[in-house]
This record gives sequence, structure tokens and C-alpha cells, in this order.
Amino acid sequence: MPERKSTWQLQEAKNKLSEVIRRAREEGPQTITVRGEPVVMVTPCEPKGQRPESHAEFFRRIAEPLRNSDHEPDADFERGREERPRPGVDLG
Repeated sequence: MPERKSTWQLQEAKNKLSEVIRRAREEGPQTITVRGEPVVMVTPCEPKGQRPESHAEFFRRIAEPLRNSDHEPDADFERGREERPRPGVDLG
């Protein structure tokens, strides 16, 4: 089987953008050239074969380590406020 095309001249890439994107997702990075010089590479956002992560999935994943720790997020915030009074404010 012949090797699939992975380099595109700008005009051809413009005319076949859907194909360039499909190949980037299925086969890997696609290079676009101007006057024979590579100028841009189209790469997929997610690894091959994986669906994009939703915002909810992302936040669950990054919050999980905090849920399983002894860290109290508000404690650091409150402690920081007590240690730094506002300049120029007379509380007396």
C-alpha cells in the first residue's frame, strides 16, 4: 500500500481542508507548505483513537487529588488574609 500524503501545498490544503483535518486525526500531523517551504502543521487535539475530554471530565480529573487529601482550601485563604492587613485602612 502506498504511503499516504502528509504534506500539502497551501492551495490544495484550502480546497481540501476537511480531508487535511480528517487525515491529521486519523494518521497524524499534516504539513502545509508555501512555495515548497513548510509553514504550518495541522495536528489533532486529542491522541489518536481518543475522544476529546469534556469540561466536566477535566475538572473532575484535576479536582480528584484535592478531594483525597487533608488540604483545606479555605484555611490557606483565611490565614493569608489575616497576615496581610490592607494598607491605608484605619480599623480603629
